[in-house]
Amino acid sequence: MEQFAAYGHAIASLAIWALIVTALMGLSTRGRNAEDRAVCGKPKRNYDNQWYRSERALMNAVEMSGPFIGATVAAILAGASPFWVNVLAAVFVVSRIATAVVHIWTTNQPMRSLFWAVSFFIVLAMAILALIGVF
Repeated sequence: MEQFAAYGHAIASLAIWALIVTALMGLSTRGRNAEDRAVCGKPKRNYDNQWYRSERALMNAVEMSGPFIGATVAAILAGASPFWVNVLAAVFVVSRIATAVVHIWTTNQPMRSLFWAVSFFIVLAMAILALIGVF
């Protein structure tokens, strides 16, 4: 589809994001032993437990998926600047990888929040680009 060729990096970012969320699903299923598990089957709230942090990283990624996918697809369909859509989508993926790494392998809350904020503002910028493209 030639009309979408200029958005190749953004489209690749969507596919990479799907792979990242899938990988996080796999990471969040390990370590299930009875003493770490709540009645519902999820890990008990304990940021010292890497399994709990993996589960939280997955849930955080799932929560951000809809807005990222929606804003990116809207920006592409609205014909927003391919340069900015591609750059923002790529930076989103990098910031989300950093968020997951910090979330799972450390307890550094400020760093995790910083990377989350980067991805949050990227989604807002992408949505604004889509709105500008439409109007």
